Parts: sequence; structure tokens; C-alpha cells
Amino acid sequence: MKETDIQEIQLACFRLGDANFAADIMRIKEILKPQRLTKLPRTPAFVEGVINLRGAVIPVIDLRKRFELPDRAPLEESRLLVVAVARQLVGLVVDDVTEVITVQAQDIKPPPHVAEGINTEYLIGVCLVRDSLVMLLNLDTILSSVETSVLAGLSRAAGTAPPR
Repeated sequence: MKETDIQEIQLACFRLGDANFAADIMRIKEILKPQRLTKLPRTPAFVEGVINLRGAVIPVIDLRKRFELPDRAPLEESRLLVVAVARQLVGLVVDDVTEVITVQAQDIKPPPHVAEGINTEYLIGVCLVRDSLVMLLNLDTILSSVETSVLAGLSRAAGTAPPR
């Protein structure tokens, strides 16, 4: 094993319905309470709108809609994960952020072909944490390159986001 091989990873765990997910903590810029959104016309159904975060216009994606999960009214514990996707900040609406865990790389297994109705293209793998299955989200596949371009255009059109 080379010295540069990753042996453990820190993950931020969150819920969508009854399913437990996680994302690499190094990709999460901020965790916020839901913000007031500005709706934009002619956006994909999973785009809730945009928020202004300290002068940056950030598109907000509802992961429930993206993964075609049943709608749910916003909860008090709902959070917005601000993450970097294709060199762009995007807000991801989740039901609840539960904890930060450290997982050994060898404990991460390939995703099953059917995982809670979520396409495996959105997953890096799965791991077991205290008898619960946690699905590791692949932030790089949440948006296609076309969707990323559309959202970057929305950010610029909606305000003050610098061109990339």
C-alpha cells in the first residue's frame, strides 16, 4: 500500500426519509438551516430555487426530488448542505444531518444494484455503522454536465455569482 492511499474517511451522515446517507466531509462547505429561496422559472423539477449566501447565488437542489423519493413537508430538522459540485457551490436539501463519523476505507463496499430506489450511479458505496446501512453519496454524479452548466447559468443570471 502506498503512503498516499486513503485508509479512513470522515463522513457527514444525513437522512432522507428512512434512508441513511453520507457525504465526504471535505466536500461540505457549510451546513445551514433552510434559507429563504428565490424560485426561478424553467428549472428542472428538483431545483427548488436559489439562495444568496454572502453575495454568492447558490442553486438549491431537493435530494428527495432528485432521487424520486416521496415528497415531505419541510421539517424543523431539515438542513441545507452547501457542497462543491463541478467547481460550483450547490445547496442540497436533506431531512436531517445526524452525525460525523470516521470509516475505514476497507469497510466501504460497492453499492447494491437496488438501494432504496436510488440509482447506484449516485452512490460511491455503502458501509455498516452501528447496524445501520449508510449509503455514500457520489457528489460528482448528482448533476450531469448539462445540468451543471444550466445551474451555473442560473447562478450568473440570478445575481452576483462570478463567472467560472
